[in-house]
Amino acid sequence: MALATLVKQYYVYIMASKTGTIYTGVTNDMSRRVYEHKHGLIPGFTKKYGVTKLVYYESGSDINSAITREKQIKGWLRKKKVALVESINPGWTDLSAGWYD
Repeated sequence: MALATLVKQYYVYIMASKTGTIYTGVTNDMSRRVYEHKHGLIPGFTKKYGVTKLVYYESGSDINSAITREKQIKGWLRKKKVALVESINPGWTDLSAGWYD
């Protein structure tokens, strides 16, 4: 019997604050990374600006593609990032709501 091969997933994601500040990141563990953002466990931009809502993400199995996509999105003007979020999440709902209850 052959062992199943586990395919690693990588995520490019956008987090937002209540005031509209947005942050784009990449991770291989979405649940852990969102938890860290929500609880201010990592010093830096997201902790400083209260960026705690997951509003967008996409996944793939290639880390290089994920990093390239993250850099692409980070290079966009805010207007284009907002349009990306609103293309799948027009109400800016926290996609991670209920994950840690």
